[in-house]
Amino acid sequence: MTRKVFTKLLALFVFLLLFQTAVMELLLRLFVEHTPGETLNMHVREALWAGALALLLALPLAAWAASSISARLQRVVAFARRIAQGDLSARLDGADGDELSTMEAALNQTAERLGQNFAELESRRHELATMLDSMQEAVVAVTREGQVRWSNAVMQRMAGTQIRVGRPLVHSVRDPELLACVKGALEQGEMRSGRASSLSPGCIFEINAAPLPSGGALAVLHDVSRVEAAEKSRRDFIANVSHELRTPLTSIQGYVETLVEDPSPNPETSREFLGIIQKNASRMSRLTEDLLALASVESPDYRLTARPMLASALVQDAIESLGGIVVDSGVELESAGAPDLLVEADPDAMNQVFGNLVENALKYGKGGKRIVVGARRREGEVEFFVQDFGPGIASEHLDRIFERFYRVDKARSRESGGTGLGLAIVKHIVEVHGGRAWVESELGAGAAFHFTLPRAQRTQAQELAATDVPEEDAG
Repeated sequence: MTRKVFTKLLALFVFLLLFQTAVMELLLRLFVEHTPGETLNMHVREALWAGALALLLALPLAAWAASSISARLQRVVAFARRIAQGDLSARLDGADGDELSTMEAALNQTAERLGQNFAELESRRHELATMLDSMQEAVVAVTREGQVRWSNAVMQRMAGTQIRVGRPLVHSVRDPELLACVKGALEQGEMRSGRASSLSPGCIFEINAAPLPSGGALAVLHDVSRVEAAEKSRRDFIANVSHELRTPLTSIQGYVETLVEDPSPNPETSREFLGIIQKNASRMSRLTEDLLALASVESPDYRLTARPMLASALVQDAIESLGGIVVDSGVELESAGAPDLLVEADPDAMNQVFGNLVENALKYGKGGKRIVVGARRREGEVEFFVQDFGPGIASEHLDRIFERFYRVDKARSRESGGTGLGLAIVKHIVEVHGGRAWVESELGAGAAFHFTLPRAQRTQAQELAATDVPEEDAG
């Protein structure tokens, strides 16, 4: 292109020179008519030499001028190519102050504005991508043809290496509900909703697929697994509570109706029936109290009045306060010792924890004839335990033993008066303290229930002061 420009400019200069020569010739003819012959010849020779000299001087100047303009135009072409290739940092040096410099300055301003616009678009794109990647929802966009256009980090983690840009969505995910929602949004151009349960093991997703204005569709997957689990837990809880209350209520109602309908009841039979009614009423009362206690510790408003207490004082207080419930059972409540370390604990809450664990050991480990309560030092915490020497717990029950209403032996639990809530209360109280609870057991070797409490961060003077606290206050 620049060669053509150079040739055209040079031709223009030659044309101007020839035009000038023609004008001079015309003037010379006019001059000849009024000039003598000998003088005329002399003037003609001088004019021809002057024209030839002018032409020799003008041609290099014309070539230089055409080359200079061509070089500047070549820089403009190179600049345009760099801009077209995406190099928006390219600039032209237009310092001559002529018309081409004005054009170069305008091109520089255009490139600068393009650079600013592209930088702003890139920044917004990056912000949008970051925002979508930080979402808890999985997001995927597809083209009109059903190919993956874009997906955020959550979707990529869920689908793994299967989902890639340009790959058909049907080859990336296999959930039929998601594919049906996306297909409906693409073909009918309207919002589609559904639920996906096969995208990730154990997870349920709520799907919302919508058409995009530029074509294609966008699908957003919201993980509702926790909501579904909470709803299932609520339904199970209501069912369990209803079942636990219905059994004693049915028993009470039956025996009361029998007593009412008997015109001359036998005193011994009446006494027996009333004893059964009292037993079931007590069971309902314990269940109600445990339900209220569990609701209290699970409430967001549940607060502890924790203070530094010696671990040894907690164990000793538990043995002394709970010794009365094992007096007539033939079971001995023993101490395995505890370190004199300060822990952060709520005394009333700890009484409830130890009480539930000892009662549980008494109900299910009574055959072992003894229950051991103790504590041991751990890094940054103190581990407490309540151990019985009964029949033990099978391994398949260990992970669920702290669930509400979960029983290893349902018939035996109801016979012993258990509500199935005591261990759940223990777990929640311990976790609110910042500890954890677990059980270790083998069939035939008894069971040991453990929980931890964090060590109190106190000065040496405070520790000595806490050591001097009387036992009745420490408990």
